[in-house]
Amino acid sequence: MTKVTFIQTDGTQQSTQVPAGMSVMLAAVSNEVPGIVAECGGSAMCATCHVYVDPAFIDKLEPVSEAELEMLESAASARQANSRLSCQIIMDGSLDELVVHIPSNQV
Repeated sequence: MTKVTFIQTDGTQQSTQVPAGMSVMLAAVSNEVPGIVAECGGSAMCATCHVYVDPAFIDKLEPVSEAELEMLESAASARQANSRLSCQIIMDGSLDELVVHIPSNQV
């Protein structure tokens, strides 16, 4: 199991244990983390699971795909250098203790 911490815009934190192979989006939805809407269910067809990844982890993630980049362009909150779709972040041992910040708006 790996740990991911979700931080809301007001600073509220929620941590959860996530099995390897599960997406950060599915972990958020399964644990009722506010702010992760996940309208498309994890197929990178929307931007309602947008998160800002803590800079300490950005280099540990798989590269951003073209499809993800396109979806991030339509995100409700401003895209930043550390913006990712949480459905495209698959947990593994290298991401243990991952921290993501949830934007103020998803839709």
